[in-house]
Amino acid sequence: MTVSASTGDSPEIENRAQLVEWFESGCKPKRDWAIGTEHEKFAFTREDLRPIPYEGERGVKALLTALAERFDWDPILENGNVIALTKDKCSVSLEPGGQIELSGAPLKNIHQTCAEVHQHLHEIREVCSGLDIDMLGVGHQPKWARDDIPWMPKGRYDIMRSYMPKVGSLGLDMMLRTSTIQVNLDFESEADMAHKFRTSLALQPVATALFAASPFIDGKPSGYLSARSRVWTDTDPDRCGMLPFVFEDSFGFDRYVEYMLDVPMYFVYRDGKYIDASGKSFRDFMTGKLDVLPGERPTMNDWSDHMTTAFPEVRLKKFLEMRGADGGPWRRICALPAFWVGLLYDSPSLDAAWDLVKDMSFEERETLRNDVPKLGMQTPFKNGTMQDLAKEVLAISKQGLKNRAKLDSYGDDESHFIESLEDVAQSGRTLADEFLDLYETRWEGSVDPVFREYAY
Repeated sequence: MTVSASTGDSPEIENRAQLVEWFESGCKPKRDWAIGTEHEKFAFTREDLRPIPYEGERGVKALLTALAERFDWDPILENGNVIALTKDKCSVSLEPGGQIELSGAPLKNIHQTCAEVHQHLHEIREVCSGLDIDMLGVGHQPKWARDDIPWMPKGRYDIMRSYMPKVGSLGLDMMLRTSTIQVNLDFESEADMAHKFRTSLALQPVATALFAASPFIDGKPSGYLSARSRVWTDTDPDRCGMLPFVFEDSFGFDRYVEYMLDVPMYFVYRDGKYIDASGKSFRDFMTGKLDVLPGERPTMNDWSDHMTTAFPEVRLKKFLEMRGADGGPWRRICALPAFWVGLLYDSPSLDAAWDLVKDMSFEERETLRNDVPKLGMQTPFKNGTMQDLAKEVLAISKQGLKNRAKLDSYGDDESHFIESLEDVAQSGRTLADEFLDLYETRWEGSVDPVFREYAY
């Protein structure tokens, strides 16, 4: 989710070429490529493990206000409510169910990313300690039902809340009960974008398996290792999924524009307010035929906002977003960007990764994506399992990180950041598998210990 809709002056869209140029403007020379990491956490009260509301002494508003005052963040308001904080090209924002997200600054290496994560979690712990709140990184709320979770006061969420049940059965669960780690990565050209998009989209199920950390729903095993990933399969078919057109030889910016023009709208942002345009056509908006704004044509800000309303497994903006991983412990926050940087920011590694999946059919990609949330590392793949594929992919990623040779002050490169993932691939056991074992043994059939033992 985005911090807020675009504001300020913006040119009116006069032709389709402007939409293509918007994506083209994201192309950067390799020397300028950056790494932007996003991670969400569930906030809960320590004594009863309940999700925190927006208002109140131990609510989201109090948490954001304390962060701003104590660590010099600048608040962003919507209708008088603090909905986000900004500082040094970072933002702290809230998801629909009060999940707290850090959208990190564009950084040059994983050492910087991990330092950013450490600083953020330090600030979170300092503030949460005074409020008797903790935070948990997993993919799906393990204990509380949808109706137990307070909604946050953001206008776009009200529109989505009304629209989601019309197009899928789990959209509200996605909004209220899921949490993720993502990384945003750059591309040099249209061809480079297409190569990275295809490779990362085909390999997104590998990330889902490696990061699976959400086996519980409503306080009991759900039958899935990544309940978060399962939720996305029944959220909204118009704006989610594996985008088969990305694998067409002709794929490029223009084809993605075509896709986004067909994604139904959610809203238009005008004068500080969200106008409900849910289900309506951006194509109609382009010709001045949007009935909620008759005669008005969109601006480039409207197009930018519309980009935030599609949720495929990899999303194109002026960069590529990797969207397949569950939220997890802090080491996983560093591991996710390292995994993808090793694969996509080193040319030989990118080519090697594509070679692993280039012969997969549409049906094979769909089957892998749909089976991984339930089966994890044991998902069948060709003549083996996801575990076999994950080992190969991690070996490529590790070599890519070594090739980058980005060293810290101790002389270590970035490759050690994926060690926790190598452990998963070698053992075939995800964090979700560990949770389930603990649930059956030491936790004695309760999910409550996950909040205390895995809080940040």
